[in-house]
Amino acid sequence: MIEMELNKIVIDEKRHDQLIALKEKGGKRVLPIVIGLNEASAIKLKISGFNPPRPLTHDLIFTMLGGLDATVEKVIIDKLEENTFHAKIIIKVAGGKLKTIDARPSDSIALAVRFHAPIFVEESIINQYEMFNKDK
Repeated sequence: MIEMELNKIVIDEKRHDQLIALKEKGGKRVLPIVIGLNEASAIKLKISGFNPPRPLTHDLIFTMLGGLDATVEKVIIDKLEENTFHAKIIIKVAGGKLKTIDARPSDSIALAVRFHAPIFVEESIINQYEMFNKDK
């Protein structure tokens, strides 16, 4: 697995396109992922330091997990099927046991930002993306 960092968030409200770009930590490879406007906004607001007067969904999940003595350990983007990315959130619960939760990459990254958790991508996904775009 390759550790990635959130590199860029692009929100185009006119075309309704939003994407996040993950960049290989200490490397050059970049993986763009198209996401929904709500998730892009949730990530961007958190990174910019904005605190809404009422908790947004990802903030609520952050608070709930904290109240249950759980934390997001890492996020893994582990599959690309029919142009759709799939992810897992690895949560450490009270007592240290790890739980794996299936999730969309956008929600996973929104939580990773809040927990300061690392983001990993399976190397095969990066290779698959590079091969697809090499032909273009």
